[in-house]
Amino acid sequence: MKKLTTLGRFSTFIVIGFLVTLWFFPMWRIDLRAPQYPGGLTMTIWINDVKDDVDVINGLNHYIGMKTIHKEDFKEFVYLPITMMLFMGLGVLVFLWNRKVGYYIWTGIFTVVGLFSFYDFYKWEYDYGHNLNPEAPIKVPGMAYQPPLIGYKKMLNFEVLSQPHVAGWFYLAAGALLVIITFYEWKKGKTA
Repeated sequence: MKKLTTLGRFSTFIVIGFLVTLWFFPMWRIDLRAPQYPGGLTMTIWINDVKDDVDVINGLNHYIGMKTIHKEDFKEFVYLPITMMLFMGLGVLVFLWNRKVGYYIWTGIFTVVGLFSFYDFYKWEYDYGHNLNPEAPIKVPGMAYQPPLIGYKKMLNFEVLSQPHVAGWFYLAAGALLVIITFYEWKKGKTA
């Protein structure tokens, strides 16, 4: 089996370092602006919590029948930290084993976890914005309130922007680095 290049081995620690940011910075942020909130409202999503203006957002969403947001309702806040710790531990094993195939498998696992995480987030947003309480004080026929997975959306008088936060950008950079190094290792293996 072919060994990793020096760059490939070194990149394992860069990827792990990028993922460590998940415990120190938010992964995602959703910003809401409306005339009655000129300073805006923000909800940040961490690896194990939701923070900032969550209580105010819950109060507003009550009027249109959306569920309230509580940390305890997200099993992901238990599983995601464990998954990321295991993935980082696997990175140390990839470094020690020093084989290209280990790096390829590591990249594949990250890709699967990343795609599943985005799908899970989309599914939560869909449920959150479509399964409304029929007894809500304000009803707009045919209106759904699903926030955008990423990007901008206008909902009633609110403008909503959903985007990665600091740790989210590092997470995406980790994925990009894994794919780039995997391609680099593969090309080096073919020319050797």
